[in-house]
Amino acid sequence: MNILLINHYAGSTRYGMEYRPFYMAKEWVKLGHQVTIVGGSYSHVRTQQPEIVGNVTEENVEGIRYVWLKTPKYFGNGTRRALNMFCFVFRLWWHRKRIVGGFPPAAVIASSTYPLDIYPAYRIAEKFKSRLLFEVHDLWPLTPVQVGGMSPRNPFVMLMQRAENFAYRKSDRVVSMLPNAREYMCEHGLAEEKFIHIPNGINLSEWEETPTPLPPQHAECLQSLRNDGRFIIGYVGGHQPSNSLGTVLEAAKLLRHSPATFVLVGQGSEKERLQRHAAEYNVDNVVFLPPIPKACVPAVLAAMDVLFLGWKKIPLYRYGVSPNKLLDYMMAAKPVIHATDAANDLVTESRCGISCHPEDPHAVSSAVRQLMKFSAPDRNSMGQRGREYVIQHLQYGDLARRFLEAV
Repeated sequence: MNILLINHYAGSTRYGMEYRPFYMAKEWVKLGHQVTIVGGSYSHVRTQQPEIVGNVTEENVEGIRYVWLKTPKYFGNGTRRALNMFCFVFRLWWHRKRIVGGFPPAAVIASSTYPLDIYPAYRIAEKFKSRLLFEVHDLWPLTPVQVGGMSPRNPFVMLMQRAENFAYRKSDRVVSMLPNAREYMCEHGLAEEKFIHIPNGINLSEWEETPTPLPPQHAECLQSLRNDGRFIIGYVGGHQPSNSLGTVLEAAKLLRHSPATFVLVGQGSEKERLQRHAAEYNVDNVVFLPPIPKACVPAVLAAMDVLFLGWKKIPLYRYGVSPNKLLDYMMAAKPVIHATDAANDLVTESRCGISCHPEDPHAVSSAVRQLMKFSAPDRNSMGQRGREYVIQHLQYGDLARRFLEAV
């Protein structure tokens, strides 16, 4: 079967996030299918951008045909990012014949975070009488409204809402990474029987390989903290408003007189503000480190005692969450402090850590103190429960087969 997967931000282990399209496609290729992934040439979540020539560039990545559509660079969430989106959708429509080529798809999957690519995806599926699937990462435009503070009457938001409603009405199936989104989607035009929940997953083989060593800066910093007898609470990922890292700084202030140190690894729009705040208030038990390649993630997580993941306290998360970094944390077999009130909580379900109220520094600092009192073997047992849960339920091989059943 030929599968056409459209994801503006698609990456790979070569380019960085986002990884889900790549891992799904790899599993489909193993099962004998042919897969084309269409992505934009520039994405803020990638660590490396593909080399392109002209408006359309093709390459083969581990047996997967990638088609890169030229899109302009941008920084932040302003006008240039919107221009990047519109450029991608326009080129997807304009070059649809070249994208398909001698590859008539049996299934067309529209999978970008924002829903505008459903329009060209629908036309391609209509022409080739393909099954049309709409894959939902985040609820747009609800996410930019509740997380980004945009007005529901903003023309951009209204345009996105119209596209989302169109996708729910016209798609043959809607694959949601959010477990509790069915009711919301039905309110916006989805027939209930079209809904299927397929969460994010892990590629087990990457965790069975020998970990790639850490860059010297990270290795030396973590070893120095270990030599000083510090209890290390780690965060690895984007430094964005949605990650609620301001809570970490406030919790760190409450833990100043304990041996606890927070280590934040990554980059993002909030990082400079967080660093200024830490310097201004002399928060010396928070360390900021640069982002690392994906291959180094197992090694950096292994160097921590406990891992932190936090969310903002907003109604959006009543539909659920599906964060990649939480699965990495659990695969590292480390206890997790999960500051959330989302509808689903893998930490509570697998008993691999402590869940607490979001945006509550006192709750986070209390969870740290609780875990510091645990013996190392008890913390190890807690972390192992998380790893076993992910291996049993969330391997991409199984999830990819479920996706094909939806097709």
